[in-house]
Amino acid sequence: MRLSLRSRTAVRLAVTFGLCATAAALPTLAQQAGPTPLAFNSARVSIAGTSNIHEYTAATTTVRVTRAHLASAATDADVWEHILAPGVLDGFQVAITAKTLTSPKEGLDKNMHKALKVQEFPDITFRLSRLEARAGVAGGYRAVGVLKITGVERTVALDLNTERKGAALSVAGKVQFLMTDFGITPPTALLGMLKTDPKITVSFETLVAIPLT
Repeated sequence: MRLSLRSRTAVRLAVTFGLCATAAALPTLAQQAGPTPLAFNSARVSIAGTSNIHEYTAATTTVRVTRAHLASAATDADVWEHILAPGVLDGFQVAITAKTLTSPKEGLDKNMHKALKVQEFPDITFRLSRLEARAGVAGGYRAVGVLKITGVERTVALDLNTERKGAALSVAGKVQFLMTDFGITPPTALLGMLKTDPKITVSFETLVAIPLT
């Protein structure tokens, strides 16, 4: 079906106005009102470890961005490429509510929360220091930052894998460390017969988005 000249002109105008309205709705990232121009659409953090009796896991979806600052505004159409460029994401911190970590193993939560001192230190935080691309790995980055557990801070490095998911960015990775590095005494149970290995693996899967305001 052929459109008349008047109809084609109307369609062009509608498309033009639609594109302008969409552009106006997108935030200017470095200047967006509010402290966090990035947020999680979804997030899951899991802990895995072993003991002399069995393996165990614990997880939470209560993860939030508590700080996000971008050194400069995006000047091109690829917003995520700009955000992930060296030096742009110069302030980024996430927090996990420690008491929301739960395990399918009966009786583990109480000992885990006691070891994490959740009443005294309600949050586990990670503060990004720098983000670097991993050579030869598509969508691969290394995040170096400060992990804080039970009030103790340690520098850690995490290998990240990123993938575009529509307008959002999927970020996943894992890191291993010793509980004892953060002043955590490995939990015991069954009158000391069950002893937890101090090495744990923390895995995370997040979907990062740019909130529209």
